[in-house]
Amino acid sequence: MAARDVEKETEEEHAHFQNVVIAFQQYAPYTLAGNNRRDSNAAAVAPQSHSHPHIGPSHERAHSHRHELHRVNPGRKRRPTEFDMDKVRSTLKQLVRDWSEEGKEEREACYRPMKEALLNHFFDIPMEERYNFRVLVPGAGLGRLAYDVAKLGFSCQGNEFSHYMLLSSFFILNRTQQVCQHTIYPYVHSLSNVPNRAAMLKRVQIPDVYGQQDGEADPNEPSAGPWDAVLTCFFIDTAKNVVNYLRIIHRILAPGGVWINLGPLLWHFEENTTSDPSVELDLEEVKALAAQIGFEIKNERTIDTTYVNNKDSMLGYIYHTSFWTATKKL
Repeated sequence: MAARDVEKETEEEHAHFQNVVIAFQQYAPYTLAGNNRRDSNAAAVAPQSHSHPHIGPSHERAHSHRHELHRVNPGRKRRPTEFDMDKVRSTLKQLVRDWSEEGKEEREACYRPMKEALLNHFFDIPMEERYNFRVLVPGAGLGRLAYDVAKLGFSCQGNEFSHYMLLSSFFILNRTQQVCQHTIYPYVHSLSNVPNRAAMLKRVQIPDVYGQQDGEADPNEPSAGPWDAVLTCFFIDTAKNVVNYLRIIHRILAPGGVWINLGPLLWHFEENTTSDPSVELDLEEVKALAAQIGFEIKNERTIDTTYVNNKDSMLGYIYHTSFWTATKKL
């Protein structure tokens, strides 16, 4: 890549990072403005009411988030877009899934079978020697799975594309001093499918564990591989080209290494508006492709689970996820 292209890419990356930081900082005023619109609409429809019954408490919760999110990073002012704010709201719900007692049931439905499969694959390796085995978690999100794998004794690295996720996971892993240090209100943004005020104003404390373990591999080792295990959770359907995903996983795995997968096939780019080419396959085709590339798939089963689910909501989705372990053929 030419030096000019590298410089342009670096500038774009820096600008995007700044926009993400500003989105976090502007979360409170943006949310409060939305609440004010609700209040005005309610007053116009029902002038006898002084205010919408939910507005006052949700104002307070938004201010609470302001204090927590402002710690992420200072930066210049910018008017955020609805897309920006949707990412922040999504991150708050991801924090529930990965770093709260509230999200434990959903989290364990996904992470526990993956961790058990990892331990089963390396059953003959003593705990004190697991650090010699390198585990990669691509699409690590807020980092809980990578954290848990590192706590098992493995050398683990989590990779993530989203700066919303990276900033938040850094905050949890490196700027938090105790369990339940922070309180968030992840459900105050919408009245859709809300059964009562208590559900809307539910407080969630994070994190549910404490221990600065960032799961990073030794910086002197090449991050490209080889890796002894790759764990993909709700990940492979984020690909524009799943063929490339599977080829890369196969290439970076050491001979005899294991790929552990759990997730649906909700192809993220199936109906993209950018005209970018996208390759979608059904489940049987994905498994056939994996076999053709050089994987031997074992221990297949379906695991039903939710994703960033609000237990108190009137709406919920169940994913019938596909789980398997696949070893790289020698």
